[in-house]
Amino acid sequence: MIQLIRTDAGHPDFHQLVAALNSFIRIRDGEELHTFYAPFNQLDQIKQVVVAYVAGVPAGCGAFKPFAAGVAEIKRMFTDPAFRGQGVAFRVLAELEQWAASLGYHTCVLETGVVLPEAVALYEKAGYTRIPNYGQYVGVDNSICMQKTIAPSISPEN
Repeated sequence: MIQLIRTDAGHPDFHQLVAALNSFIRIRDGEELHTFYAPFNQLDQIKQVVVAYVAGVPAGCGAFKPFAAGVAEIKRMFTDPAFRGQGVAFRVLAELEQWAASLGYHTCVLETGVVLPEAVALYEKAGYTRIPNYGQYVGVDNSICMQKTIAPSISPEN
């Protein structure tokens, strides 16, 4: 059974999982790309974190931070290899989306890599669609940017 907790970027299990994520990404991306992406993956701007546990063991995580008015950016999604294929990432992502919607966000955006086809498949399964690369990812061939509407926008007339 997967248990989810909402926490913040200071949680020790989140730090443990992010360290594993960084090691994994360094291998997939290579040192040069990993160095390029590192400044965009700092935890200082992240206030909302979800950690997943399976049988009490930290199995996966994800987070979001403000991106633009009404838009949250999904960050630091990771599932420990021992727990892949069990729905951990899908559950974490759904929890992040619900949390973001409850805080008034209507859209989530994210960046993932060409070298992470498993992540791309997860996001597509969850309803994300590809968009032009944004911000620091413009012109970066390794990056894939995606978005999803998570709650209806409220128009000024309502």
